[in-house]
Amino acid sequence: MAANDSSVYKINEKVILVQVVVALFLCINIVLITTFFRKDFFYTTMRYILFAVTLMSDCLFLLVTDIVLILSYFRFTIQIWLCLFIYVVLSVYTFVTPVALTAMVLERNVAICMPLRHGELCSTRSARHCILIIHSISSLPCIAVLSMFFASATYSFYPQGRVCSVEIFVFHAWQGHLRSAINQLFFLMMCITIVFSYVKIMKVAKAASGQDRKSTGRGLRTVALHAFQLLLCCIQLWCPFIENALLRINFKLYVEIRFFDYIMFYLAPRCLSPLIYGLRDDMFFLALKSSALCGLYKKR
Repeated sequence: MAANDSSVYKINEKVILVQVVVALFLCINIVLITTFFRKDFFYTTMRYILFAVTLMSDCLFLLVTDIVLILSYFRFTIQIWLCLFIYVVLSVYTFVTPVALTAMVLERNVAICMPLRHGELCSTRSARHCILIIHSISSLPCIAVLSMFFASATYSFYPQGRVCSVEIFVFHAWQGHLRSAINQLFFLMMCITIVFSYVKIMKVAKAASGQDRKSTGRGLRTVALHAFQLLLCCIQLWCPFIENALLRINFKLYVEIRFFDYIMFYLAPRCLSPLIYGLRDDMFFLALKSSALCGLYKKR
């Protein structure tokens, strides 16, 4: 009995830790989103629009994953149709952030390597189209998994109560393999885009001089940070397969690794966005400082 009490205590301790982290970064993201909407310049500039998309995507993702974490840790069961709705939101917004980050890298590539065409290619209208494309691409894995699920599930399956998890939508081994292949394809395409952009910007950085070199070097560092953030997001796509393998071997180890994966590959990359643009970008930082001081701060 004492061992069980200790286990419950540890689980509660972990859940409380996650609540603190999620609440902290939700507050930070909300402040950044509020700052974004206070300045006309931000929502007429493509890179800031994409930044706002990642912030809003991260807020929704953090909130829903936190709910699922609580439900799974305390073994709450919900009907399949409700879990299906949660899965759709999580599946789409799992990919929105990495795809948006890839788009931000391409925007920096255009800004540095094709500055004369930047205004044309990265206009506000293009940003709106880009948001639609980001969400369309991010929906493809979800459509593929749900198509396989609807083809396999019977009507009696939907009212059943289960602990909500993506695994309940996979009935056959080949479905899991196909889901894995789709994730790997996304990972490969995003990596190729990042490497291609980084190499092109590096070439421009070597050829630049003076102020241009400084600006290009800053863009190169931004791309590198995005690459690191994107790597963490992409590793997240592998987590379910590693966790499933551990579940068959050792349940206790599965619980520990799942919690580690959640912190490291689900929360951490979504906590980097405020640092990359919220603090490193001079213009956004000044606007953020002004908002934090309720407009008392003015640039001198």
